[in-house]
Amino acid sequence: MPDPISWAYAWPYLAAAFVFSYLVGSVPFGLLLTRLFRAGDLRKIGSGNIGATNVLRTGRKDLAAATLVLDAGKGALAVLLAAHYGPDTALVAGFGAFLGHLFPVWLRFRGGKGVAVTLGVLLALSWPLGLGVFAVWLATAAAFRYSSLAALVAAALAPVLAWWIARDLQLVEFVAALAVVVWLRHLDNIARLVRGTEGRIGRKDKA
Repeated sequence: MPDPISWAYAWPYLAAAFVFSYLVGSVPFGLLLTRLFRAGDLRKIGSGNIGATNVLRTGRKDLAAATLVLDAGKGALAVLLAAHYGPDTALVAGFGAFLGHLFPVWLRFRGGKGVAVTLGVLLALSWPLGLGVFAVWLATAAAFRYSSLAALVAAALAPVLAWWIARDLQLVEFVAALAVVVWLRHLDNIARLVRGTEGRIGRKDKA
């Protein structure tokens, strides 16, 4: 389905969608919630990451769950708002929110690893795809108790699921790009998984 905007005039909409979505994606909900409820400085706990897995290491499961929902929600919100201007604009917005979470301007570009926001983006683009990726993450996490491994497996299978569910090459390429970045953000986790020193879900180890 083509965008309802002539490509001769599309770039202002695409630029606006990217900037707005980047700012939405850069809101560090994990850090804000742990500060608000005095659960400690998230950047000095565990891995120092601002995502839900590290929030869980504060011992506050409720805050970790809220962080997961809010981080996914900001990705979904960016896509859904931009989708009114066409599918290409939605993809640009999704990528903007993703990059905003990874490199938030408010935190000197030191953000999360992009798993939850990716899930939100995929749910908004194609809810069957989003649910499929989440199911893979959940099954892997339940079986092995490694959040990072679950993220890596889900990211690796996401492009395959995108092709199987949507048969949309543009969507597959977009999902593959997100998956590559997610893997790059988990290089330290991959090394710890190989060494057998990666922290499991529910423990306060570094991960």
